[in-house]
Amino acid sequence: MNAIVPTTDDRPALTLLALNTGSSSLKFGLYRVRSAVADILLSGEVEAIGEPVGRCRAEDARSEPLFDERVAIPSLAAALLFVGRVFADANRGEPDAIGHRIVHGGPRLRRHCLIDEPVVRELQAASAFAPLHMPPALSAIRFAQAHFPGIPQAACFDTAFHAGMPDVARVLPIARELQTDGLQRYGFHGLSCESIVRQFVGGPPERLVIAHLGAGASVTAVRSGRSIDTSMGLTPTGGVMMGTRSGDLDPGVLLYLMREKGFDAAMIEDLVDRRSGLLGVSGVSEDMRALHDASASNPAARLAVEMFCAAVAKQVAAMITVLGGVDALVFTGGIGENDAVARAAICDDLAWIGVGLDRTRNRSATNPISDEGSGCRVLVLPSREDEEIAQHAWALSSAVARCAEFR
Repeated sequence: MNAIVPTTDDRPALTLLALNTGSSSLKFGLYRVRSAVADILLSGEVEAIGEPVGRCRAEDARSEPLFDERVAIPSLAAALLFVGRVFADANRGEPDAIGHRIVHGGPRLRRHCLIDEPVVRELQAASAFAPLHMPPALSAIRFAQAHFPGIPQAACFDTAFHAGMPDVARVLPIARELQTDGLQRYGFHGLSCESIVRQFVGGPPERLVIAHLGAGASVTAVRSGRSIDTSMGLTPTGGVMMGTRSGDLDPGVLLYLMREKGFDAAMIEDLVDRRSGLLGVSGVSEDMRALHDASASNPAARLAVEMFCAAVAKQVAAMITVLGGVDALVFTGGIGENDAVARAAICDDLAWIGVGLDRTRNRSATNPISDEGSGCRVLVLPSREDEEIAQHAWALSSAVARCAEFR
């Protein structure tokens, strides 16, 4: 399912559409890609799909707004129609290829690949591992196939970056016979991690920890550019606590709820994916900005923030142990890139291993945000998932085109 990439790099530049579907959002970007260079042409996002009031926005390559409207977006199909409207208004025509962010490919799809019907069937089977994320992604694929027939489409997996993790990190401590069903640690936010690794000119440091902190959050240990361990496990629910997701829980909690409270699978899924994490602890919001605002007067909001920062610090320390030390710690994602208070709290918990912040540089996110005496560099780097999607879609689609030339 993986195309052969040509040995020469005289492949043509292509226009690539990257679609990044979430459970209630859709990000998109149009890129002009050749080799290692991806130039943004336009980008945008549809937020709060299915909520009473959503937001549709788009901007051009100069970050000038093309569209910004607050309106109800009842479905992903409506969000995708907005993307088509942006294209039409910008007179961009059809893209040469489309790349999709796919959260989970299951045990059989572990590399980025072009999409055909066998791949779609595998993605449908993988929905059991990520029921919150996979149905919207499959809907986006079907929509794109219907509206852009004949255009190559690529599946770009969040799990691909972690596919080579050693067994000590990959294997779950459960009965051996269950492992054949694909029950293992997969890891997620792989496209984000790939984008961080790519941003180190000349290659990443040997021992790198990436803290992707947003509505979903994970911490990954990277040695010489390769993932060797990560906090998320079989599903994107595991690891540190998140906006509405619980992160790791004592399995006894779930057994108690099933036995004593009559919870079934749907109720447990709703609890751990939608009613836990920052929202569950605070009872106020899943948004760190709202929790910071409420912390002065609301102890539950303050506790939620403290628990989140402590959980991330513990995972960072665990990944440093896996690496045998650390050369650089990178914060990325919506919280990681924008929340100086959370970064400071996390790094303060890591001061015992020599992590030190320059408070002024941290407030402005001016790299490095670490101070001169820090035992490792601490950086804030943007997550460029959509650019990674465009790069992979370009490599796969241009390789197929090249192979066709030689038939």
